[in-house]
Amino acid sequence: MEPMWIILIVIGLILIMGVVLYNSLVTMRLRVEEAWSDITVQLKRRYDLIPNLVNAVKGYATHEREVFEKVTEARANALNAQGVKETAQAENQFEAALKSLFAVSENYPQLRATENFQQLQAELTDTEDKIMAARRFYNGSARDLNIKVDSFPSNIIAGMFGFKRREFFEVEDPASVERPVEVKF
Repeated sequence: MEPMWIILIVIGLILIMGVVLYNSLVTMRLRVEEAWSDITVQLKRRYDLIPNLVNAVKGYATHEREVFEKVTEARANALNAQGVKETAQAENQFEAALKSLFAVSENYPQLRATENFQQLQAELTDTEDKIMAARRFYNGSARDLNIKVDSFPSNIIAGMFGFKRREFFEVEDPASVERPVEVKF
């Protein structure tokens, strides 16, 4: 009778451990999804600021049509991006276009002095800081999930229930992740 109790206890412990590992994987997956949602909200906020910024610069720099078209195209591509990898690629294109817009605005001191432009600049800087924080949160959450998916014994539960590794949200230029788009006025 005693060996049967030992077997039942071992089976019970294995089941409890499986449930605990499964629940921790679910929690981590939801945390990654929440973190991705935070990134998309902040990116959308930034994309919504861009038409106002373009219009403000357009009023002063009417002959810079190519720059405005690149910013508009990059914004559209970024809004339509799906998934981590595609969004990161669209972000690289968008940040390059945005930098060229700010380079144009530097040639117009009267534009830089307007209250509307200064407010847009402050909002964009705030949004860039929030994007940077959201990226860090997402990448940390993805890292934690990836470790759990790859580590024993949680990798067994992850494989049984279809938990997958998540891509990191990385931009091409590591320096742009660490600081917001530079705006000199």
